[in-house]
Amino acid sequence: MRYAVQRLIQAVPVFVITTFLIYTMVFALPGDPILALAGDKPVPEQVLNVMREHYHLNDPLLVQYGYYMLGVFQGNLGETFTGQSVSELLGDRWAVTAQLAVTAWIFELVVGVGLGILAGLRRGGIADTAVLAGTTFVIAVPVFVVGYTAQILFGLNLGLFPTAGTDEGWPVSYLLPGMVLGSFGLAYVARLTRTSLVENLRADYVRTATAKGMRRRRIVGLHALRNSLIPVVTYLGIDFGNLMAGAVVTEGIFNLPGIGQQVFQSIQLQEGPVVVGVVTLLVMIFIVANLVVDLLYGVLDPRIRRA
Repeated sequence: MRYAVQRLIQAVPVFVITTFLIYTMVFALPGDPILALAGDKPVPEQVLNVMREHYHLNDPLLVQYGYYMLGVFQGNLGETFTGQSVSELLGDRWAVTAQLAVTAWIFELVVGVGLGILAGLRRGGIADTAVLAGTTFVIAVPVFVVGYTAQILFGLNLGLFPTAGTDEGWPVSYLLPGMVLGSFGLAYVARLTRTSLVENLRADYVRTATAKGMRRRRIVGLHALRNSLIPVVTYLGIDFGNLMAGAVVTEGIFNLPGIGQQVFQSIQLQEGPVVVGVVTLLVMIFIVANLVVDLLYGVLDPRIRRA
């Protein structure tokens, strides 16, 4: 419990500093978002002043950030310059992106770790060579190339998956885009698992266990694999936030109405509250993911939580 509380306390200043930097970068940009909202239409100065006062645009940046954080701690992400609640605007879209990220993350975890273990136990063999060559190819190819190729091949030509939209719900509509989104991370997970496992299989404690007559399956599963998963858990924990934030291209290819699409539209319309609200939620996800990773460290290696 003390270990968990320490990590939680350390996350608070990270959240405050990160959100402040994001808020500053978005709202310190030149231009008047109220005038941008009106477009070419003339707006009375009195109306502009009322709008700026309502959104605290006339206040110093630090005061604006204080009002925003006060709302965040009350569960309110603010409202757009058209008067719509940011939380309501992101409600349905957030669910789409979350389901896509979870699908991609499960794909990375199951297939990536499985391929890494296979390559690590068959080091120098055909399986190991195939995994290394395949993951190198996936890393080298841009995600939009993988996305369009998979959409045409597995969606249109073979008809194995839906090609666009979310009409068939989760997980059917999210399988193909999830595999595309998770392919890049899968390659790193597989290679990281393979390298870490090979290194641990050469360790002295594995030789000692083998000399004592312990079964190979027990040595690999209980000792070598457990220690090998520490760097993998680190990557998977951080990568979940990356999947949430990096789904813009995949959502565009498969026409998924997620937050990536909304952020792109909001940047074009200079809707700062939406951009800041989305990034604030992503920061929370990164912090929670790192906290979970820190706690899993203590489970995998008791020496860490005693440090």
